[in-house]
This record gives sequence, C-alpha cells and structure tokens, in this order.
Amino acid sequence: MGSEISPQYYQPCRPPFPIAASQTNKEYPLLGSIAAASNQPNALVLLEQWAPLVALKANAFAYPVLEVLHIAAIGIVFGTMWIVDLRLMGLMARLDVNDLAKSVLPWTLFGFLLAMLTGLTMFVTQIGALIANPMFIAKISLLFVAGTNAAILHARGALDPANLVTRFQALFSLVIWIAVIFCGRWIAYV
Repeated sequence: MGSEISPQYYQPCRPPFPIAASQTNKEYPLLGSIAAASNQPNALVLLEQWAPLVALKANAFAYPVLEVLHIAAIGIVFGTMWIVDLRLMGLMARLDVNDLAKSVLPWTLFGFLLAMLTGLTMFVTQIGALIANPMFIAKISLLFVAGTNAAILHARGALDPANLVTRFQALFSLVIWIAVIFCGRWIAYV
C-alpha cells in the first residue's frame, strides 16, 4: 500500500434529504478543491469519513433521533429565553427578572449544550454539504449574533426591564432566535 489516497475519501456524503443530480458537483466546492490541490484528503473530509460517523449515517434511526434531541434542546433554550425576554420587555411584572433569569439559567445552559453537541454531531456527518449551504451559514452567523447580544446584555450588570436598551435587546433576542430556528429548518430545503 503506497501513499496513494483512496478515492473513497472524495465521495460526498449524502444529506438525509434528496438533492438534485445537478447539485452533485457543488457538494464540496471548498473541501474538494483543497483536497484535490494537495492530493491529500482534507482533515474535514477525513472526519466525515470516520467509521463512527459513517455508522451513524448508515443507521436508519440514529440521525432522526439526533435531530429530535437537537430540536428538543432548541425548544428548551428558546422556551427559557422567551420567558426571560418577555419579562425584560415588561410583561409578567410580578416576577423579579433577576431571580427568574437565575432560575432558568441552568436549563438554558443544559439546552444549549445539548443543542451544541447534537448539532456538531450532525454537522460532522455532512460537513461538505453544510458549509456550502447558505442557510447553515446564516444559522451559524445568527447564533454568533445571539451570543454577542446576550454577552452585551449580561455584561451591563443586573437586568433592568425599565431600561429601553434592555427592552430592545430582549426583543432583538427573540427575533434572532426565531430567525435561527427558521434557518435551521430551511437547511434541508436549500
């Protein structure tokens, strides 16, 4: 066995949804050119072809279970943030916003970690298709915006629903997370 690379490394992994035959050459516009230029498989291509991930893709139930866990995790994150953001916008005034935020924070973090783990696992099963998908790029960009918004909100100190900037950030947070969910669902259709 010489230093030749098996052509199997260059075979695109099919997403769990049908794609048009005309899209086949577009699946790895970035990864394919890198691997072809160096005559070595790209690390991301190798990761996508890693035996445990290939087994995950081959199992009829594993990927759907991963998707369900991912969606449930997003529901936990969005649900806990929805309550806090609504309180920051002036609703549910009888609840202390800082106590509310502290109470739901462990659930928000749990949901976020579960969403991140399941999302990363789904990502590595189809790296090439996802990094070429504009909805995936939009979702990841929006997650960065959501994280930045939250960091700025919490860096200002105690949460104050009377502050107009805080109210705007809470509304902005809800809009961003709805857009994240929208982009996440549309990944499969672009």
